[in-house]
Amino acid sequence: MGRLLWKPGNMLYPLPVVMVSVADKTGRANIITVAWVGTVCSDPPMVSISVRPERYSYSILKETGEFALNLTTRELVYATDYCGVKSGRDVDKFENLHLTKLPALKIQAPLIGESPVNIECLVREIKPLGSHDMFLAEVAAVHADEKYMDEKRVFHLEKAEPVVYSHGTYYACGEALGTFGYSVRKVGHSKTRG
Repeated sequence: MGRLLWKPGNMLYPLPVVMVSVADKTGRANIITVAWVGTVCSDPPMVSISVRPERYSYSILKETGEFALNLTTRELVYATDYCGVKSGRDVDKFENLHLTKLPALKIQAPLIGESPVNIECLVREIKPLGSHDMFLAEVAAVHADEKYMDEKRVFHLEKAEPVVYSHGTYYACGEALGTFGYSVRKVGHSKTRG
């Protein structure tokens, strides 16, 4: 079977898709959907989002230097798409989608109550890169919905049915295939060969 050669482009899929909540200096909140998001560093905990300068939330991000990442789920997939195609210039997304605004601890932007995990972020650097600017941010606080905790206080995000994004389509995450280190873990006295 042959390989097709495509022009250079971003083929790193699937991607996490998040709803980023922001609030301007007057307190007006907005939500923007972002799939260009990632983990940058564990100590200090840092993330990045990349946003086009023409997006309505871009100027709010630049002005306030803060945002919240709200993880998305099967239940939130309609809202996720809506927040990516409707502009906050024209609509109040919290109101139109009947989403719950929760107060954050370290930032002024609200958290989305229906999200299983909310990550408060403080921008440390903005890197203009071309079509998008990257906002490098330090994680200031993390909120997790206790309904996904078991009796041992282990968090089960899979029960929230998180979604990912690939080439214009949202997908539900599938079955677990292994855990970190399972390929080298000893089972009894024998090793599994691959």
